Amino acid sequence: MTEPTQKFSEDERRGLYRAIYERRDVRSQFLPDFVPDEVLARILDAAHHAPSVGFMQPWDFIVIRDAEVRGEVHGNFDAASRRAAETYEGERRKLYDGLKLAGIVDAPLNICVTCDPQRSKGSGLGRKTDPSVALYSTVCAVQNLLLAARAESLGVGWVSILDFDQLRSTLGIPPHLTLVAYLCVGYVSEFRPQPDLQEKGWETRSALAEVTHYDRWGMRVRGGQE
Repeated sequence: MTEPTQKFSEDERRGLYRAIYERRDVRSQFLPDFVPDEVLARILDAAHHAPSVGFMQPWDFIVIRDAEVRGEVHGNFDAASRRAAETYEGERRKLYDGLKLAGIVDAPLNICVTCDPQRSKGSGLGRKTDPSVALYSTVCAVQNLLLAARAESLGVGWVSILDFDQLRSTLGIPPHLTLVAYLCVGYVSEFRPQPDLQEKGWETRSALAEVTHYDRWGMRVRGGQE
């Protein structure tokens, strides 16, 4: 086999997979320590180097340090979370009520990631048949940010329980943009060995074999069908 000219070393490979497997959605372990501008720049640059269809780069990042703004967003979350709680009953409701689902005011830094599906960069390459690739590309940027943050020993919590119309108003986001992710970012006291929702008994990780198909849907074994 021909070796690639820019092959990763064994240590580099281990570092990459460590970031993947040890990344956690953080909600309750944030420290008040300031995230230096140079560290913030590195994780944003990692996000900005994500793959994008047609090289369209449809993302923007709103960096939020202001405590008043974060407080307003937290109020948004609190109201949305109460509404969401009403959709659960019994033990599931009890479990939901015991979960900490956002670190908006605990984390010293919040980042809102948006997608511009109308961005002219890339001249529409790849978007003619599937306009939603703009959104998918932006999610790739979020993933890059999550992994880079873990490599910087930063925790990140993705907050999806929000009134997005209200969030758009709070942050002054233009109407043609899509809100993709609201992230709480900061140094943490620990990275838990398992995802928080798994530790709390909310859900477990599916086995890889359950979600892998070969050649066609439902073919679980190479060369044959169950």
